[in-house]
Amino acid sequence: MTVLSPPPPAVAPPAPAPSPEPAGPPRAERAGFAFAGAALCVLAALLLGFAANLTIVGHLQHSRDQQTAYDELRRQLALGIAPVGQRTYDGKLLEPGAPVGLLRIPALGLKEVVGESTTSGVLMSGPGHRRDTPLPGQAGTSVIMGRQWGYGSPFNDLHRLPPGTEIRVTTGQGTATYRVSAIRREGDPLPPALKEGEGRLTLITADGGAYTPSGTLRVDATLTSDVQPSPPRPLATGWIEESEQALGGESAAWLSVFLWSQALLGAALLTMAAHRAWGRWQTWIVGVPVLAALGLAVSGAATRLLPNLL
Repeated sequence: MTVLSPPPPAVAPPAPAPSPEPAGPPRAERAGFAFAGAALCVLAALLLGFAANLTIVGHLQHSRDQQTAYDELRRQLALGIAPVGQRTYDGKLLEPGAPVGLLRIPALGLKEVVGESTTSGVLMSGPGHRRDTPLPGQAGTSVIMGRQWGYGSPFNDLHRLPPGTEIRVTTGQGTATYRVSAIRREGDPLPPALKEGEGRLTLITADGGAYTPSGTLRVDATLTSDVQPSPPRPLATGWIEESEQALGGESAAWLSVFLWSQALLGAALLTMAAHRAWGRWQTWIVGVPVLAALGLAVSGAATRLLPNLL
């Protein structure tokens, strides 16, 4: 009798090998993405910073600085220690930006505190007195410069002043009154030379389109009030730096631009690294304010390199 052996058990087919996980981009490629993202962050922060500094933020800064300077000038006038020359009441040279007078042009509704010096940084806070000229109210030609469009645009409407318009400037010697005699641009005839004991005020700003100066515009005004005494001036006429000339830039600002740029680049790289660790929304909530603040700082420093009458 034949005994049938049971059939061999069925052997399951071998399980297919798991497909390998897709490999991420190479490390060099990931680093390239990070640098590209950081560069875009830096570019966006700079563009927004420049636009803000020359418009809204710049106007707010100008308003704040004017209020601070006005309070300081009032205090000095009340104490009788407001400057009447290139030195303070205790014999020290005036610091750049120190308030020296209050300029008022009723026809334009203009009321601005004038600071000492005419560098781009000083003119961000308001009009500046060219420090190698006498103060308003004294014999000779006193020069005050101001911006046409940026940072409060205090001198934007100077071209509208008709002859005979009254200009008043209050200093530590009282209030000097002037009458506009002429408005001139580059190439126009110079005003007649002053005689002994006469005074003139020249207001200078940029001429041309918005943020694209093509030259300078000057308003000459003749002193009609009593001439005030002039103390000795250690800085002779013409002995000022290039940055204090009309349409001059402040080359000393390059160091600030470099340092703030390094901080902005570092923040941008950290933002891209945090994006991988935290996620998109958490990173932007923390990173955007930091990048915006540093962008304003870099562009503010870079603005000092631009023409001071911009």
